[in-house]
Amino acid sequence: MKFQVLSIVGHAPHPLTGELLSPADRFDEVLDAGVAAERLGFDAYAIGERHAGAFLSSSPTVLLAALAARTSRIRLLTGVTVVAILDPVRVAEDYATLDQLSRGRIELVIGKGAEAGHFDLFGLDEERQWDLQKEKYELLRRLWREEGVDWAGEFRPALKNVTTVPRPYAGPPRVWHGSATSLNSPELAARHGDPLFTANAVQPRAAYVRLIDHYRERFAAYGHDPARAHVAAGSGGLLIADTHERAVSRYKELYEARVRQNFKPRLEGKAGYNTPFRTIEDAIADGPQLIGSPQQIIDKILGYHSAYRHDLQSVTVDGFGLSRGEQIETLERFAEEIAPVVRREAPSTLWE
Repeated sequence: MKFQVLSIVGHAPHPLTGELLSPADRFDEVLDAGVAAERLGFDAYAIGERHAGAFLSSSPTVLLAALAARTSRIRLLTGVTVVAILDPVRVAEDYATLDQLSRGRIELVIGKGAEAGHFDLFGLDEERQWDLQKEKYELLRRLWREEGVDWAGEFRPALKNVTTVPRPYAGPPRVWHGSATSLNSPELAARHGDPLFTANAVQPRAAYVRLIDHYRERFAAYGHDPARAHVAAGSGGLLIADTHERAVSRYKELYEARVRQNFKPRLEGKAGYNTPFRTIEDAIADGPQLIGSPQQIIDKILGYHSAYRHDLQSVTVDGFGLSRGEQIETLERFAEEIAPVVRREAPSTLWE
């Protein structure tokens, strides 16, 4: 198993104290966590992209560039790049630049995004989101693999003899497809022989198994080697304590206050937006959240692996209002007490 730390750079008041960091301090916190992740041996660090809601992740390329300058080994991913609302030419240029700056450490996770408001913001029809995603991704593939591209499509002006610069550092960066609720992303990933990144953040496990099983079936049907059908999984947040009882005692009020804060009444009943695991006890027992003792978290990740057969596990430490010091402490405990066991029990050849 490989391990990644993800931040979507949330910027909401602390659910208990109401404290709100300045944007500059919040960015420092994200970068400090990325530097710590490299020091602690994590394999990747990812930054999300949001253009609506209580987030500061509208410019992930800028944050990843800052992180590239402060690190030397760790892979830098997105989580996700909302390609459906972006110009593929600009995406090709920006991320190839990052790929050069980081000397080949950039990988994209593409998706339609979890905040529907960004389609209106960019003057796009949300009803066409999957058409936008497919066309723009397929153009991006060509721009990174070909020179002198001639292209015509529906959602941007035609291209004639276009070669984007800079070119990627050492061939096209790997592109994962973020998958949360729809079969569209697993289908597009399978068609092109790309890896799949399942959100594994809100819904019960069976919902994600359905998407992954579809992906693996279609991956083989398109003629790709099943051994190359890599899968990654997110998680709904990481909170570690010495025992189950201490986890509940320490984090119950914090977890449940954040769930209430994040609840979106207008999206009630729509899969992938509001967690059904409203209490910390429910989250520990059945949710995708990694909360509890180190052994509980090990068992849960290995339980994911038995269902998903995934290669990469993503964790998030800044989603519940932990202080900067608590976030680093959590990463340290994960790296020392959890990751070595899971790596041994669920080995992966990803990135080797």
